[in-house]
Amino acid sequence: MPSKKKRTKPGMSDSAVAAKTGKTWAEWVRALDIAGAARMTHRQIAAFLSENLRVPSWWSQMVTVGYERLKGRREKGQTAQGYSVSASRTVGVPVARLFAAWNDARQRARWMRKTPMEITKATPNRSIRIRWGHGSSRVAVMFYVKGKQKSSVSLDHSRLASAAEAKKTKAYWIRQLDSLVKFLGA
Repeated sequence: MPSKKKRTKPGMSDSAVAAKTGKTWAEWVRALDIAGAARMTHRQIAAFLSENLRVPSWWSQMVTVGYERLKGRREKGQTAQGYSVSASRTVGVPVARLFAAWNDARQRARWMRKTPMEITKATPNRSIRIRWGHGSSRVAVMFYVKGKQKSSVSLDHSRLASAAEAKKTKAYWIRQLDSLVKFLGA
């Protein structure tokens, strides 16, 4: 399966993968090439690692993604459902106030540029799930208590169609989170 994507770093250091799996990246690439992984799907590679080489589930996924990046089959931020970006901020307000700034449409309109979106699930002071725009992308927003007057928000925007869209979306979220911090006066 030839690819025009740029080869990227595997996402985890050589020493870390060797410590947990017993092989360096060069050894994994060699073993997977010999096994015919160049003709396999992501799922097939992960299954081969798990079933034939007894690599634990999480590590079989990690090795598969690293292999795909090293071979130019997957870019940073790319998943089976498209591309994904993340962003976060820590602010000097209680988590309830931070959550409300996201969950309450009136408050949200004061700091976030108007965009078609639908909150599909909200767990107070913990998380919000959003169906974004007119497409199929999704946003998962998580809230964390960092102290009595300090909290953080972390978001993951997934199912983006391309690397270019991911780059544009990452810049969008950085601007919006800066606007949120200003709105909260934190």
